[in-house]
Amino acid sequence: MHVSNAASEWRIYRTRFLISARQLTESFSLVDALGREHHGEPGDYLVESSDGAQRIAPREIFEDIYVPIGAAGENWPVPDKRALPLEPAAARRTASRRAIMV
Repeated sequence: MHVSNAASEWRIYRTRFLISARQLTESFSLVDALGREHHGEPGDYLVESSDGAQRIAPREIFEDIYVPIGAAGENWPVPDKRALPLEPAAARRTASRRAIMV
């Protein structure tokens, strides 16, 4: 595999989702909504997504990926409605399928 050093080939990325997390101070286990068992040790992070799903992330991976932006409040940030599509993606897909079938 060849990797070029040309600056024009590099792109900047960010994660798409906000999460809230707390660092574990003792061993902890949980079973997620799909029945998968998660185990964490002191130093790992309990991660909760905006939809309420929880998982455990190893400290090394978590601290490499996430950057703290502040304390979590009771409510998730409200997205800028101007940035949202006019209709949900599922509705767009359904409309596209109908157009193809016609």
